[in-house]
Amino acid sequence: MKESEMYLLDSLRELVYQLTTGGSLITATLSQLRKREDASFTKVQIKPVELKNKLHYQFAFHYSNKVIHENLTPDEANERMTALFEDTFRQGLLCAKDADYQVLISKKYKVSILTKSPSKSKADLSHNRKKQYVLEEGERIPFLIELGIMNEDGKVLARKYDKFRQINRFLEMVQDVLPSLPVGRPLTIVDFGCGKSYLTFALYHYLAVQQKRPLQIVGLDLKADVIETCNVLAQKLQYRQLEFLVGDIADYNELEQVDMVVTLHACDTATDAALEKAVRWGASVILSVPCCQHELFSQLENPVLEPLLSHGILKERFSALATDGIRAKLLDMMGYRTQLLEFIDMEHTPKNILIRAVKGQAGERSVLWREYTAFRDFIHADPYLERACADLLPEGAGQKQSHS
Repeated sequence: MKESEMYLLDSLRELVYQLTTGGSLITATLSQLRKREDASFTKVQIKPVELKNKLHYQFAFHYSNKVIHENLTPDEANERMTALFEDTFRQGLLCAKDADYQVLISKKYKVSILTKSPSKSKADLSHNRKKQYVLEEGERIPFLIELGIMNEDGKVLARKYDKFRQINRFLEMVQDVLPSLPVGRPLTIVDFGCGKSYLTFALYHYLAVQQKRPLQIVGLDLKADVIETCNVLAQKLQYRQLEFLVGDIADYNELEQVDMVVTLHACDTATDAALEKAVRWGASVILSVPCCQHELFSQLENPVLEPLLSHGILKERFSALATDGIRAKLLDMMGYRTQLLEFIDMEHTPKNILIRAVKGQAGERSVLWREYTAFRDFIHADPYLERACADLLPEGAGQKQSHS
């Protein structure tokens, strides 16, 4: 870091020092790598723990396939968190007893710190504590009660616990990208194929009720009876900025700009239609759980892959994985940093991959394009998303390739 840039971080250093050594930090999440090659881990979560009757902070370093924990004293935690902000991460959400602090650091190390009302009241210092959820059991949450997931006393019904875990897993992913959403104005969010809208209501509750963010959420689905039921519930809950509409993804053109697009289990190329809409809107965040990836199944062709492609069940699974890999690479080329994450446990549904894309340069477009076309041509693919977004991709995109 250049000497002339050091003073720009003074306010952040002071905040980290006060929160860690003063013992008021409850949780912290550091995210968005300054450069993708900066670290092999992609996120760090921090929480206080009590070890041998003394305060420590547990740092959880999230890698692609593992999480490594490290317990540090307050002074060590201050030094480590400061170093991570200075050298590795550009965003952070620090939740303390007195306030929540959203930290944004520019490429030139200009620091913005947004202070909000505290979302957490106290920390659980037990080292081996139970799983902490964004929505806690025992707390009476109106939309969960209305949806039949929780009873009037705030207890999650046994038969609905999987849905409760799914909702919380989704909100954890939203929590991670919260610093990437615009501030200083209301957010606009569209949920394509919202269905019964468990996650749409959860998103509204988390952002509007818990985080106090001004926003507008639109849920879109083809089933008129489901949409009517959702609108009735939104009115009962007094979720005034939540609206449900009957409509098709491809035909929805009511908004000029959208900050977040959510599409969960849109079938086959309907997912691609939603991704195209999101990119053309310039959405800051895209969350997509694809479903029924049939398009590539009939296209796949390569003698080298014959031992795999000759078995229908393997070809189907490979087609789904290849489709989502292609989508991720195309989003990277269109100005996003894309991750493929496990959404819920495999035993609940085989459709458990979530595409999370955050606006920001993922790499050199020419390099990404070479990697993408090499894979596309190897498996003889002609993806819908590439054709639909040809004008946003390097020259030659969207043109059907000839294969020998």
